[in-house]
Amino acid sequence: MTYAVANLHGCFDKFKRLLKEISFCDDDVMYVVGDIVDHGEEPIELLCDLSMRYNVIPIVGECDLRAFELLRELDRMLGGGAPDPEVLSKMTEWIQDGGTKTMEGFKALDEDMKEGVLEYLEDMSLYEEVEAGGKQYLLVHAGIADYEPDSELEDYMPEDFIYESVDPDRQLIDGVTLVVGHKPTYEIEGAEKGRIYHGEGSIFLDCGAAFDEPLGCICLETGKEYYIYD
Repeated sequence: MTYAVANLHGCFDKFKRLLKEISFCDDDVMYVVGDIVDHGEEPIELLCDLSMRYNVIPIVGECDLRAFELLRELDRMLGGGAPDPEVLSKMTEWIQDGGTKTMEGFKALDEDMKEGVLEYLEDMSLYEEVEAGGKQYLLVHAGIADYEPDSELEDYMPEDFIYESVDPDRQLIDGVTLVVGHKPTYEIEGAEKGRIYHGEGSIFLDCGAAFDEPLGCICLETGKEYYIYD
């Protein structure tokens, strides 16, 4: 089966319980639609676990991109590099915005594991095109900014996929359902708090797992939804 989940935000325990709930096995595939790190208690532990799973495919979110850029700089400074005032300012903002556990967890790793985490973050996909249950899906963190039907996906910039949410009331691509995170479903008008939201040609998965809401997951073949609570 093919599963999708979003905005894990360091909720490693919820993720492990989800795998048990769906009886995730070697023949299954899971797509994690961005924002794996920050806010939760175990972002680095979660990253390390995911990096060992060949059938879990990460798609980059804005928190993952920021973590890669700043952890790379942190690693340089830990190795004796001179601190950059602009980078230090960004790190302060990051800490204030949920990055503390990510930074602390990274600093506790040995050099090989630090390198592995940075490589994993750097190699995350911008999007994945998936066929499941006879339907076409595009899995992307937020949406596609300034989408034009005649433009190829590879023509867009990375930031076009991770910052601007797709309009839940608009069918963006004919015949394709976008599966996204980024925008918590409790911020969508008409959505039920703590539940996956089905828009017009879109499925919003971020139920707010790191903020006392459940972790939501969907099976793309069957449409069955799964929820893991605290």
